[in-house]
Amino acid sequence: MYSIYVNARLCFDDDDGIVVVTMGTRRGTVAAPKLMTVDDYFNTPETVKPMELVFGAVRVSDAPTPRHQSAVLHLCLALDRHVRARQLGRVWIAPLDVVLHEPKALIVQPDLFFVSNERDWIVTDRVRGAPDLVVEVLSPQPRIGATEERVGWFAEYGVRECWLVHQDERAVAVMDFTDRRIGGRRLHREHEPIVSRVLPEFTASLKEILADG
Repeated sequence: MYSIYVNARLCFDDDDGIVVVTMGTRRGTVAAPKLMTVDDYFNTPETVKPMELVFGAVRVSDAPTPRHQSAVLHLCLALDRHVRARQLGRVWIAPLDVVLHEPKALIVQPDLFFVSNERDWIVTDRVRGAPDLVVEVLSPQPRIGATEERVGWFAEYGVRECWLVHQDERAVAVMDFTDRRIGGRRLHREHEPIVSRVLPEFTASLKEILADG
């Protein structure tokens, strides 16, 4: 059930197709709005803002900051060079929908991610399945939702490894997922090489990656 608010004001953004409600005094309740399916979500108007589908509910966030995007760009370039040189697969960058679980209507847009050659079948009209590696840049929070929540989804729905890049702390937390649970966590300071189980030959440090950022 949802609360009814007196003096509520409804605004519609024609450019992005986003509804914003400004609430006043609460009075009474109404039934919750109908949740979206994956097909419903794909049929919504396109937007430049980060948007995800969380068990049928749409979440929209403000656009990322220049500092965030600079870090994402340099991480993508470093990973892409590494992956291409060894012909390991492909690196993808947001905004790109990743369907973690279609029946549960769970779609996320990680900052960037790697899909190995062995799992390239998940990349079709969308990315329909779990990437091998997901990278999220925290500045200080992810663009949408809580970090712990997102990491839990990555583990549960088949991602093999997740990097959390802490811009303020200048460090990278690398989490391995085993049997769809967090199997290990390593923190790499900015001068230390990032150790990855998914990309075992990767040796760059965060400082080297962001040197031009």
